[in-house]
Amino acid sequence: MRLTRLYVDAPLAPGLVLALPSDTAAHVAKVLRARAGDALTLFNGDGREFAAEIDAVRGARVEVTVGTGLRVERESPLDLTLLQCVPRGDRMDMILQKATELGVTRIVPLLSVRSVMRLTDRQSDAKSLHWRGVAINACEQCGRNRVPIIEAPVRLLDYLGRPPAAGPPLRLVLDPDTQEREPAAAAIAAAEIAIGPEGGFAPEESEALRLSGFLPLRFGCRILRTETAAIAAVTYLQTRFGDLPG
Repeated sequence: MRLTRLYVDAPLAPGLVLALPSDTAAHVAKVLRARAGDALTLFNGDGREFAAEIDAVRGARVEVTVGTGLRVERESPLDLTLLQCVPRGDRMDMILQKATELGVTRIVPLLSVRSVMRLTDRQSDAKSLHWRGVAINACEQCGRNRVPIIEAPVRLLDYLGRPPAAGPPLRLVLDPDTQEREPAAAAIAAAEIAIGPEGGFAPEESEALRLSGFLPLRFGCRILRTETAAIAAVTYLQTRFGDLPG
């Protein structure tokens, strides 16, 4: 029987007795209908997971005792960053969920010239918090013990204007107009993949990506929706350079 996995934003150590956060506790008590004595698995994002047991359920309050911790790494050897233009509706949630399941290390929500989505500062903060919750839920489900980094939404040109990291990774951008089908790299440790909005990147953005070292990549002869393109690109890179079987 598979144990319920829960993320706890707090230090964990064997023997620690703690009350689960209110939202998590309500889910455990009211949705899962857990009872005292039930076993759980807890993690806080440091790469370990801890056995735990419920001591008491009092209404929506759940107290647990933390047991033995074990370092279990389920991260891909590929340090993969997904640069995703934010689509309209709730499709970003699905992209974040699947990218987390597929082992993406970092996700940068992009706002581009042709983006349908427009965010105020307050909306940006709320979205960032919500998207982190989506990634945490995906980690609980898929077994990851490290939560991917979800950056605050940023304009594409502002992101490209940042100082480059030492030892730049392979940088790719999906482009349905290119004839390039496959990167020439044989083996890499890090990569960035940029996915455009519903209408594609504007010409000046495509040029900025090219000047920033992004190589165009095309998947087949069909134009993919932005959410399909993200999942296809991550799957391709994890299969070729990461830990998905070929």
